[in-house]
Amino acid sequence: MKRVAILISGGGSNMLALLDSMAEAGHPATPCLVASNDPEAAGLARAAARGVATDAVDHRPFGKDRAAFEAELQALIAAHDADMICLAGFMRVLTAGFVTPWSGRMINIHPSLLPKYRGLHTHARALEAGDAEHGCTVHEVTPELDDGPILGQARVPVKPGDTPEILAARVLEMEHKLYPAVLRRFAAGDRRPVWLP
Repeated sequence: MKRVAILISGGGSNMLALLDSMAEAGHPATPCLVASNDPEAAGLARAAARGVATDAVDHRPFGKDRAAFEAELQALIAAHDADMICLAGFMRVLTAGFVTPWSGRMINIHPSLLPKYRGLHTHARALEAGDAEHGCTVHEVTPELDDGPILGQARVPVKPGDTPEILAARVLEMEHKLYPAVLRRFAAGDRRPVWLP
């Protein structure tokens, strides 16, 4: 059974979807840690309420010393014997020094149909481009931002009158379905992508 560390920065709705999935009988993974770069992240209390170990490494005292922040985060994850990492709304860009040792063992969910719209403000960018559909992607994490092999995608229609907020809510519903489906398959050693309509 794979031991999974989940990294968050906020409320952790995708983290909760992953925890719910891993609580199901026969799942090939189990959560060993939920950690954040923000000690006040609401998701930490939510994870603790479910009996999952939680901790935080506040990035702010490190200033621009990303390597020192990542070294402490790495030590925390290692202390919990994690086999893999799920990024679930973790709003820090990780350097190659952190990512490379986890190659093939770290996955992320991103709110766009990659390779479209890497980075931030994906929903507004999809609307500005006049896209007919939008969605989310789970991918392996590589040193390149929002790159790496695609492990799954879910699509939603863009509707007349959509705002970035309305579209974001529709995509988030699909994120909560896609990410657990990908984790279940990935933790079992199956790298075939999951496609949701």
